[in-house]
Amino acid sequence: MGHDGFEEDVDELVQHDGLGYNSAYDVLDVARVGKERIGMTTHNRNSEIAGGAELWPIADVVETKLEFPVEALEPFGRYKAKLPLTSFKTRSDRSGKLILVTAMTPTPAGEGKTTTSIGLVDGLAKIGKRAIAALREPSLGPCFGMKGGACGGGYAQVVPMSDINLHFTGDFHAVTSAHNLLAAMVENHLVWGHAPEIDARRITWGRVLDVNDRSLRTVVTGLGGKANGFARESRFDITAASEVMAILCLASDLQDLHRRLGNIKVGRTAKKEMVFARDVKADGAMTALLKEALNPNVVQTLEHNPALVHGGPFGNIAHGCNSVVATKAALTLADYVVTEAGFGADLGAEKFFNIVCRKAGFKPDCAVVVATVKALKLHGGADLKNLETENLDCLKQGLPNLVRHVDNIKKFGVPAVVAVNRFTSDTKAELDLFHDRCAERGIHVVLAEQYEKGGDGAVALAETVVRVVEQEAATFRVLYPDATSLAEKVRTISREIYGSEDVEFPKPVLKGFEELEENGYGHFPICMAKTQYSFSADPKKKGAPSGFSIPVREIRLSLGAEFIVVLAGDVMTMPGLPRVPAAEAVGVDASGNIEGLF
Repeated sequence: MGHDGFEEDVDELVQHDGLGYNSAYDVLDVARVGKERIGMTTHNRNSEIAGGAELWPIADVVETKLEFPVEALEPFGRYKAKLPLTSFKTRSDRSGKLILVTAMTPTPAGEGKTTTSIGLVDGLAKIGKRAIAALREPSLGPCFGMKGGACGGGYAQVVPMSDINLHFTGDFHAVTSAHNLLAAMVENHLVWGHAPEIDARRITWGRVLDVNDRSLRTVVTGLGGKANGFARESRFDITAASEVMAILCLASDLQDLHRRLGNIKVGRTAKKEMVFARDVKADGAMTALLKEALNPNVVQTLEHNPALVHGGPFGNIAHGCNSVVATKAALTLADYVVTEAGFGADLGAEKFFNIVCRKAGFKPDCAVVVATVKALKLHGGADLKNLETENLDCLKQGLPNLVRHVDNIKKFGVPAVVAVNRFTSDTKAELDLFHDRCAERGIHVVLAEQYEKGGDGAVALAETVVRVVEQEAATFRVLYPDATSLAEKVRTISREIYGSEDVEFPKPVLKGFEELEENGYGHFPICMAKTQYSFSADPKKKGAPSGFSIPVREIRLSLGAEFIVVLAGDVMTMPGLPRVPAAEAVGVDASGNIEGLF
């Protein structure tokens, strides 16, 4: 499989590896392959910029930019620290404006949400606003296998980049340990026959690892005889897909974390009665492992503005947003808080609004939808290899994708601004067409150049966001009330956000919804898990497709996270490595500096 034909590579994986189309699409790593094929070798430059940055001691950043008591910091070296949650109990006098950064449907051309989020914070600081970013932590899986790191790019990055992308402050390790401790205690509970007696055939709790490894998707444990427990089939997910990660990012405090961990469903008895983490007495020890991880991490941008980088739930199987406690903390510390949701607005923003805001009581003031000319041309039918060539026809055909995302944002009562993440190959005719078509629909559109110019390149975006917040008051509302039936919630998301005609529910799924509602879980919000590459469940359907149905394959109760996961199509919870993993480029020089991360 070469990189000359991405779709051909996907088809080959489907044919020879037995993968579903969505899984093959993910395995090949759209972002990395796309960058290689369209000549974007930006990661070396990103590393050079980050490596050459003059960082402030994190205590100086916090004291100067946040007016936070330095003595309360829990430092991890000179340039990163944790902010204890207890330090925020007396800081409820300030409530900042909450800005969500989301994007159009992802493509191999890249959109740049994190870069735009960081640039916007720096731009807001340039115009005299106290601003702070609230972002997700990178996962080692994508960092070594797929998209690379998650610290932004160019002159809009959070640093220290190598630390953040690797072990950081140990939060991911804590989640991995807590998850696997529960798995071990479930096995032990089973071996000793403790009550309630778990049916080995009905254990639903697997294990996790923060590395992409397709060979662990399905495993057999307990081999080697009676002394090693029961031989049974199990699985590994990536740590970001763990319900423990989702719980960490939705918990409001330590007590809420403990309660939610205890509510994790681990399996059923022979009589099909649910068994929970509290039944195997794992919740206390899990909370102990996560006690420090619950405190938000603080780092800085290249322009020394603060960023809380905390938590990293999977953008499909979970809600894909940073922690609630970090966002709440940021809102007490700044006038403007810029946060980010995973993937396009149909997945990330929808979940942020319907799950996170519903649970945490957030009321976003504005949303920034990131788009690029290249990505829109790709949605309009342009060839991936020719995106740097002017193509007004494909741009016109691709714009409906962006428009649908903007219209969806407004359904939640939140005003939207489109940030055009500029590339050097974008022509004046293309940018003019982009601007004019948005203006015809009354869409605020701003050219964003933070990658090349840092905060100076995002001043126009910052000024537009502030003006919209001040002049267009948000009237935030969720898409559906708690009392709506689970099946109807799925239909509402599919029709209102994806633009589908209908939803295909197999009988076992409808029966599962009925059981969940009978057990008192019908008020939970829905967490849709489907491909991020299309509004539909088919990643080949670009643009703004219509006339399709959403095929629901499976539902899962995430009782600790308090949402229902609905899997549509073929979605993986343990990605594989691409033919050329990003890990191959990572190393350490003679001076101990990490090279090759991006």
